[in-house]
Amino acid sequence: QVQLVESGGGLVQAGGSLRLSCVASGSFFSINDMGWYRQAPGKQRELVASITRGGSTNYADSVKGRFTISRDNGKNTVWLQMNSLKPEDTAVYYCNADVYRITDGVNDYWGQGTQVTVSS
Repeated sequence: QVQLVESGGGLVQAGGSLRLSCVASGSFFSINDMGWYRQAPGKQRELVASITRGGSTNYADSVKGRFTISRDNGKNTVWLQMNSLKPEDTAVYYCNADVYRITDGVNDYWGQGTQVTVSS
């Protein structure tokens, strides 16, 4: 099995910063793309940022210039540095990973989510 465990969420004032971490563990061969999604109350889950194994990144327009995604392949970890936070960034943030296992190929895994709340 594969587990994704997020940490780093919390309550912050507008303009502040938070850094989310996600560590993958379990039995697998490699991790391809990793990413962060978020879901605000009453809204659909949306992609925030993603990063390939080679380090190419993609960001939602709403977070470009404020958020930075990075990863360490050796540590099976992905981070999301969030700066200049706005109240509209308030959501549950989920880690996502495309994981390759020899037994069943590539599958999509999700973390349990971490709450980020930005007060005005």
